[in-house]
Amino acid sequence: MLDANWPDSWRGAFRIELRAEAIGLAWRGWPVLPGVNPAPPADGDDLTWRRPVPASDAWREQIGTHAHEVATWFSDRTHSLLVATGTVLDAIEVDDELGKRACRLLRALGHPAPIIALPNGRWLFLTTVADHVPAEFGPLTSIQWHGKDSYIPLPPSPFQHGVVHWRVKPEVCGWQLPDAAEVHDVLVRALRGEREQAAQLVQSSAA
Repeated sequence: MLDANWPDSWRGAFRIELRAEAIGLAWRGWPVLPGVNPAPPADGDDLTWRRPVPASDAWREQIGTHAHEVATWFSDRTHSLLVATGTVLDAIEVDDELGKRACRLLRALGHPAPIIALPNGRWLFLTTVADHVPAEFGPLTSIQWHGKDSYIPLPPSPFQHGVVHWRVKPEVCGWQLPDAAEVHDVLVRALRGEREQAAQLVQSSAA
């Protein structure tokens, strides 16, 4: 999150960067949203890994707003850049180990996908919109599908211990989002490989 001790010049430069990113993505048709820190829970739990939330409760009505208006959203209160999922793009969120395996497979196949890395070690694979995900994802809490009525943070949104950044920038894909089914298939293959490796380790330790 934005540090209250940052000089005003730094905070101003950061807001300019957020605004520029938001405008650029909005021109490309991405449904960007301004994000703010979530309100602290009643028990006073810290917000270290709690993600930013849309600045407006009516954020669904902001989807598709023209880039000119998007530029006005980023003020002193705004500290992050979000994108709504389920209309233009979806995201599959995984842990870093599965993310690395899937990234290697996508690279080997010559089908890169835009990938976002969060400071808490989670990876987000961006795809076209899907109406379902593979059954293999269902029972796993480590895999999360961000589709309709969800949103994700985009670079350069800050967390307390780092900044959201691109592992693979959209430019690498020519700004063409990969087909959801293709990325899902790669993630399933990576997941199976992870399980096979774990099984082999168990067998080796039992030998």
